[in-house]
Amino acid sequence: MDDKKKALIDGLNEDLANEYAAIITYNHYAATVSGLAGQVLKPFFQGEVNDEIGHAQFLAEKIVYLGGTPTVEPKPVKHTTDVREMLQNTLQAEIDTIKRYTQRVEQAEAAGEIGLKIELEDLIADETKHKIEIERMLRDPLFK
Repeated sequence: MDDKKKALIDGLNEDLANEYAAIITYNHYAATVSGLAGQVLKPFFQGEVNDEIGHAQFLAEKIVYLGGTPTVEPKPVKHTTDVREMLQNTLQAEIDTIKRYTQRVEQAEAAGEIGLKIELEDLIADETKHKIEIERMLRDPLFK
């Protein structure tokens, strides 16, 4: 396996570990969010769990396709029951994910994996939508 493909697989495994953490985080937040904000955020967080599961499945399959072994270890998860902190943690996770996927696009192109590059760009668009939605929530007086 050449160095470019190995770097891509390693990066995809880092992304996968972060997607696992996002699944756990969103599930935790959906279960613990309460009050009036919970009426809005519980379904939001539950929906995010499903999106992140799809991302994790996609990444694991690509890692295997490229000749790697998908990680089974999530990145650390931040626990909080503070609604604003939940949203801020979620926003930061989206920003970090977009940055990582942008790096992965470059690595996929360098490794000659053009189809993967395009699929990763689609993930960036999806994560960007999530980021915008969270930014809008953070401006709402309900979440101040």
